[in-house]
Amino acid sequence: MSLRTRAGQGGVATGIAAILFASLSVPTAAAAPGPGAGGVGDPYYPGAGNGGYDVAHYDIRLTYQPATDLLSGSTTILATATQDLSSFNLDFGLKVKSVRVNNAVAKFANDPKDPSELVVTPAKPLAKGKPITVVVSYADTPSQVKIDGVTAWKKTPDGALAVDEPQSAEWWYPSSDHPTDKANFDVSVEVPDNVSALSNGTLTGKTKQRAGWTRWNWRSTQPQATYLASLEIGAFEVLESTTPSGQQFITAYDPALGAALPSAKVSIERSPEVVEFLETQFGPYPFDAQGGVASNGIGFALENQTRPVYGNGFWRRGANTSVVAHELAHQWFGDSVSLGRWSDIWLNEGFASYAEYLWSEQEGEGTVDELAEYTYNLYPADSDFWQVLPGDPGAENQFDGAVYDRGALAVHALRKAVGDEAFFQLLKTWQAQKKGGHARISEFIALAEKISGKPLHELFQTWLFQKGRPATSPNGASAEVSAGSVARSAGGALVQPKSFPEIQFTHQQLAAHG
Repeated sequence: MSLRTRAGQGGVATGIAAILFASLSVPTAAAAPGPGAGGVGDPYYPGAGNGGYDVAHYDIRLTYQPATDLLSGSTTILATATQDLSSFNLDFGLKVKSVRVNNAVAKFANDPKDPSELVVTPAKPLAKGKPITVVVSYADTPSQVKIDGVTAWKKTPDGALAVDEPQSAEWWYPSSDHPTDKANFDVSVEVPDNVSALSNGTLTGKTKQRAGWTRWNWRSTQPQATYLASLEIGAFEVLESTTPSGQQFITAYDPALGAALPSAKVSIERSPEVVEFLETQFGPYPFDAQGGVASNGIGFALENQTRPVYGNGFWRRGANTSVVAHELAHQWFGDSVSLGRWSDIWLNEGFASYAEYLWSEQEGEGTVDELAEYTYNLYPADSDFWQVLPGDPGAENQFDGAVYDRGALAVHALRKAVGDEAFFQLLKTWQAQKKGGHARISEFIALAEKISGKPLHELFQTWLFQKGRPATSPNGASAEVSAGSVARSAGGALVQPKSFPEIQFTHQQLAAHG
């Protein structure tokens, strides 16, 4: 644009004068610091996470008394301001005693519209790009704290479980509780000598500071979503060993499982073997420790990072390595690569459910084709099952069986469409590129099209975003042909794959969580 045009009809002199005046003008005052957002904008859970800062590390140091359910201690948060802040929120529901920000006493109060939002006002505004140290001291009985009418803290006869999805942190430590704000963790919990305190990552040691109490210290060195941080306290039998790859392998078993206890052990103790197999499918295991916890205090399983927790129902019919394969597959899909929004739950559950198929084939208990065909025919065309969209199920259907089963069928349909070479290259590339972060379904589709060189919009639309039963099974057979050839053996006899009852049982249990 010419100077004359900018100046208009006033001519060049007028334009030059305007420029000189502008150069001598008083600079506009900088905007005043403002409050951080009370959520990250997730449509399913608007209050989840917080704006204005990015967390790098949580140091959680607690004491727990099983007899009274009193949890007390402090959490120190290391973060960086992403804007100039006059105040910021933490997701937390317990009673707070004090808050300090950068060593200065800060004001705090719960948002009257949402008691799980703790609003912190530091003594001085926080500048964008500067480090923040927040220390929150608190004490409360978590089992008595309800948020939106529920509690994610499970009190057991000899302890408690902080295990749940999509939120559980609010009942035991303050956080920015959304998978897009991952951090490293140190968790140190003091409990009576007769109980154990399990958490994520590596056990760095057990220490004693007073008679009758032991402090368990855990460290997670890889980025971890807040809901995947867990705490299991109880009279567990704790087994400590090393995997063939040299990683710490710690498992724990609740004696209250009774007759089901041996079945839990023979399943979970095979975790390193399952991890070795999944590495051949997804790429290197993304963490530095392995393990699992079997509890009688819940009826579901959850993929807590490095140490999944399994409920009591999975072992009633004997050993069940399908659920182990499911939860360990989450270490790649859901833990290392977390969902960007909770509507992207298919990136977690579709692939973890598909891992059950892969493990079944590895064990000689039904091929992936057989299992996919069986699942497709399990639900009639008029079933409500086909009305749930795995690609965006809605918060009310986030853990519906369709997210798991139809989600797995979508994965198999993709594999059939692009071929094995491109499919497994896609899975490994996805993990390598997104490790330690989070992602959206749209990003996965884009990578799938790039690696395969094929247009895949219609396939994903059919299996993830369109109501109704697809006209053909993932194997490509029409519904009529598929129904007549479910899981036929080479000899032609109609058989049900041996592992399928366990897989269905897994999904029934996981329909609520995991």
